[in-house]
Amino acid sequence: MKSRSFSIDKASGERFREWFDEYIATFDTKDRDLSINVALKKEHTLRVCDEIDYIGKEIGLDKSELVMADVLALFHDIGRFKQYRAYRTFNDALSVNHAEFGVKILKEHAVLETLDNKTAEFIERVISYHNRAVLPEEETPECLFFSRLLRDADKLDIYFVLTSYYLHAWSEKNRAIELDLPDTQDISQDVLETLMSRRIISHSQVRSLNDFKLLQAAWVFDINFRPTCRRLHEKGYLDIIRSSLPATEQVDKIFKMIGSYLQDRIS
Repeated sequence: MKSRSFSIDKASGERFREWFDEYIATFDTKDRDLSINVALKKEHTLRVCDEIDYIGKEIGLDKSELVMADVLALFHDIGRFKQYRAYRTFNDALSVNHAEFGVKILKEHAVLETLDNKTAEFIERVISYHNRAVLPEEETPECLFFSRLLRDADKLDIYFVLTSYYLHAWSEKNRAIELDLPDTQDISQDVLETLMSRRIISHSQVRSLNDFKLLQAAWVFDINFRPTCRRLHEKGYLDIIRSSLPATEQVDKIFKMIGSYLQDRIS
């Protein structure tokens, strides 16, 4: 990028890492349920940092842009920890919008006060957008670029977390991961129709855990960068989601279409 609306250096990134670790340490580890889910989100955050660094390097970001990408990944889910402690769910519809909540926490703790106002506001905007169904059209190209970068990295690790869970869910259920959805054989017809039309599924359409799995499969239509597509294919995440769903002709048809779409994006 020839011009940028932020100014950030490696030292700032290191300070933010220290604050992040100190903040996470304030959550009660004697509460087993809370401890498990705080650890889940902390590990997710650190892997998103790795994923955004991978994508950023693949597409040729410079050092300052990579620092910005890392900070965005580090703070994108900072609202999740307090959300779970207060509401015992990661379901925003049953609690708070975790992205906006995260921005509020950053402000309350004055985390970004060492940065100039323009840079701090840039970080807050990108974080507030990362979980939106659609990005705001009126935003700057730079803000939209970093929002898409963050969303790609976030999706890659959410795929990792969820598929790891689906492979081992029989050993111990985690209702927070399943968003407290009923684990039945049902699949909503409007979810199937939305997927076949290559559109993103809304959380308001989701009625069961199978619907939620198909919502995740539909994320492939909201991936922005070719390295993300390659990573998704190499890890086999969509195959794992497919194997966790009922073996029906309609589901087979959907995943054949998704596989074809992903191959086209890669090539």
